[in-house]
Amino acid sequence: MKDADRLPRDVLADEKHTWLNGERAYVATTVGAACVLGASLAWHADEKELTEAYQLFKTEVQNVAPQYQPETVNTDGWAATQAAWRTLFTSITLIVCFLHAFLKIRDRCQRMPEHFTEICRRVWEAYHAPTALQFRQKCDTLKNWAAVTLSPGPGLDAILKLCERAPLFARAYDHPTAHRTSNMLDRLMDHMDRRFYAAHYFHGHLLTAEYAVRAQALLANFLPYCPRAAVTKQYLSPTHKLNGFVYHDNWLHNLLVSASMGGFRQ
Repeated sequence: MKDADRLPRDVLADEKHTWLNGERAYVATTVGAACVLGASLAWHADEKELTEAYQLFKTEVQNVAPQYQPETVNTDGWAATQAAWRTLFTSITLIVCFLHAFLKIRDRCQRMPEHFTEICRRVWEAYHAPTALQFRQKCDTLKNWAAVTLSPGPGLDAILKLCERAPLFARAYDHPTAHRTSNMLDRLMDHMDRRFYAAHYFHGHLLTAEYAVRAQALLANFLPYCPRAAVTKQYLSPTHKLNGFVYHDNWLHNLLVSASMGGFRQ
């Protein structure tokens, strides 16, 4: 990054589950502007270790802009993730991912063929409500309909949980540019997952695995877009779009020049 004004004010964060020497590990991943902005391994998904892992993003981004504070971060419901971000950025607003809530409903209601389509319609109708007040009203309507229509069980519980958390989801209306779902992060994590699987995950030391994770993040940012994509008429890669310029038309030369100082100004 060269221009601090281009740093995204709204980011997304989650942990990618992976394996190191057969033991489960977690890649604390920060995404913004369709780029991986931070990725670091943690042995455990508790508050202490996730705070240390996400600290790397804070350290590197504040090397570009010392006063940088993201306005919002989209996370799932994992308490340790949310606590880590509150610790690192005390003024940040946590945006709970609506998509994760819907996916739980989808998975638990698929065996209700007579109601499944209507459930999905009502959930997404609430999501598309233009104001926070209308969103909460539609959640109340969904709650009342589900309580009367559906039989007790996991499906009904998932719907009621979404409706009870309506005030948390409604926070996003105060931040129009915030990410209400984790779609951007999920797309990049899919890329990450395929590469980790192809390498049969990680073997050796934590540090070598950390280097591999960061290398994968750089590739995700600098590899050129598909030539058939419309975005290629303006930009070569996600990094080009984020920075607004490239050092070289060859993506690998651009990566080598951009990363020549290891992410730190000198």
